[in-house]
Amino acid sequence: MNSLRAKERKELYDTEMDHPFVILPEEQAPEALQHCECCELSKQRTRVIWGEGNPKAKLMLILDNPGAREDREGNSFLCGTRETLQLGLREAGIDTNSVYVTYLLKCRPMRAYNKPEARTACLPHLQLQLLQKQPSVLFGFGNVVAEAIFPQKENASVKELRGNWHEFQGIPISFTYHPLAVRRRPNLLRFFVEDLKALKEKWKGRSTPHT
Repeated sequence: MNSLRAKERKELYDTEMDHPFVILPEEQAPEALQHCECCELSKQRTRVIWGEGNPKAKLMLILDNPGAREDREGNSFLCGTRETLQLGLREAGIDTNSVYVTYLLKCRPMRAYNKPEARTACLPHLQLQLLQKQPSVLFGFGNVVAEAIFPQKENASVKELRGNWHEFQGIPISFTYHPLAVRRRPNLLRFFVEDLKALKEKWKGRSTPHT
């Protein structure tokens, strides 16, 4: 089974050789938050990572936390999460220049930490971003984001929430599987792309002026 999945994954990413992935530009955190010490991640991070992509985009994607952006030698690096995310966007017909990618946690965890405490501490940063950027549509990836956005829901999981639109701070939001889950289980790609296509339709509908 593992060898079959590895073969499927290789075939999937080999098809993308003619369409190279890109490293999206990083947006610097507000000066007042660059040295945030609200949780223990401040003791292990390299820096606060506010988001990446087009900072003026009205389509905001929310991941659980930043991935590696540099390899051991300090060269720019595209982690598996962002590679799979770009693959899904491309398959759904969404231009990477049209999205802004941010995170529930603004620091990349380097070792074990108090997850509930960190998520609670970081959520106000995400809420601040929404107030500042006023996106038209939100889209979350994975159960961690779903649980943090809707802590009051008994079954706040991708399985329960995907396929429908909800609301967070007055903005439509839906969810799909985390890119790493899709990378590990290629059979999820079909649903991943299906959800992203629904996102594109929602975004287009809110972007089209009503006459």
